[in-house]
Amino acid sequence: MPDPTTLTYAALAVAALALAAALLAVTRARRAVDVVRRLEADRPVGAGDLVALRADIAQALRHVAVVRYDAFGDMGGRLSFSAAVVDDRGDGLVVSSIHARGESRTYAKGVVAGSSDATLTPEEQQALAAARPAPRKARP
Repeated sequence: MPDPTTLTYAALAVAALALAAALLAVTRARRAVDVVRRLEADRPVGAGDLVALRADIAQALRHVAVVRYDAFGDMGGRLSFSAAVVDDRGDGLVVSSIHARGESRTYAKGVVAGSSDATLTPEEQQALAAARPAPRKARP
């Protein structure tokens, strides 16, 4: 079993990353709300605001897919899962939780441009494929 001090530091690191991500999301959401309010009030919106808003939306982790499965033959209920969360470029992460009778293990793997340096399991690949954004159609 891992050392409790190591687990504490790991939990604190994850909490710090989550807080940083939440602060970034709030900042971007405020900018988006400001642009929408100006549009609703028929006030001018600069092209720079719209470009920044489009960039924020493209970088948002908004494409999500979850694959549930039985990791072991003697376990039922599809309690194990792999979840992929990516942005428009295919950057994000895949999180998997493997449920066994006596324990559960959770893994996270980074994804850049739709692929990972770490080897992905078939279930992780399936989740990532399902989460990938559809190719954009060219504008006429």
